[in-house]
Amino acid sequence: MKDDDFKKSTSNLRKAVPLMMKNHVAATPANYALWYTYVDQAIPKLNREMDAVLENFGVCPPATNETLYNEFVASQTETNLSQLKANMEILVTEVASSMSDTLTDTSQFSEVIDKSFADLERVDGESMSLEEVMTVVRKLVAESRDIRHSTRYLNSQLNNASEEISRLKSQLADVQKDALFDSLSSLYNRRSFNNDLITLCESGQKLSLILLDIDHFKSFNDTYGHLFGDTVIKSIAKRLQTSCREGITAYRFGGEEFALIVPNKSLRIARQFADTLRRGVEKLSIKDRRTGAQVGNITASFGVCEFNQEESAEELIQRTDDLLYEAKNLGRNRVMPL
Repeated sequence: MKDDDFKKSTSNLRKAVPLMMKNHVAATPANYALWYTYVDQAIPKLNREMDAVLENFGVCPPATNETLYNEFVASQTETNLSQLKANMEILVTEVASSMSDTLTDTSQFSEVIDKSFADLERVDGESMSLEEVMTVVRKLVAESRDIRHSTRYLNSQLNNASEEISRLKSQLADVQKDALFDSLSSLYNRRSFNNDLITLCESGQKLSLILLDIDHFKSFNDTYGHLFGDTVIKSIAKRLQTSCREGITAYRFGGEEFALIVPNKSLRIARQFADTLRRGVEKLSIKDRRTGAQVGNITASFGVCEFNQEESAEELIQRTDDLLYEAKNLGRNRVMPL
């Protein structure tokens, strides 16, 4: 490495590390790579997006940090899922090959047995010598050893494959657990929400939290089927996503419930935003593919709270959830507090 490159790298690291600490970013290799790239100003679009995040939130939430890393820094050809897929393909190929070889050996052994018995049947009719009989027996014994060896090898391969499949399934579960996004709604998932909210609360950032729950969702599933219910979730998620601005982030909280983190906004403004969302959901009309009919009357209930810096993330969620269920009890399709 040239002296100039070394000095530049050292300078970037000296800038990146304090910024990571200031913005509550975990010290992982991926995060180092992202923030090194940021201070290096090598990708202007990354810097613009990061600056907007920092302006809105005051820190960089973990889910956003990981999203920016995946978009601007990570090599898409080296993702965990791709590696898992490749490992599975190799494993299946090896086991298939072993089974094919063993089946071929078994077929050949069956042919040898048939021929050996045919030869032995000639003992009575053709007065075979003892040496000829022993030759047939020795050949049968030798082939028997080969097939036993082949079978043992297949059993070993299958045992190894079973252990490897268990390991890969566990690894796949970890990858899915660590994923940022919910597969149905395409919003950030519950894990992303938990990490982001905890980070923001612990760093003392000003924010408000919105929780919303689809009204009478079970009746949609019972009346129109679960596929229609999934369409309702996707439609509301899309409405939330297109409404987010100024750093507001939407998450699928679980089931038919969603969450929005509203940075640097008071309860009054967050409540106004929630009511705008409520009216937007109320206008949704979704086609039932089975009958072709348009289904309306889709509503949601909302709870909104402003973060009190003396409370934890869990306490903020509980307060907001209590208001959400108060909205349900008062007749649904409303925002609480009034």
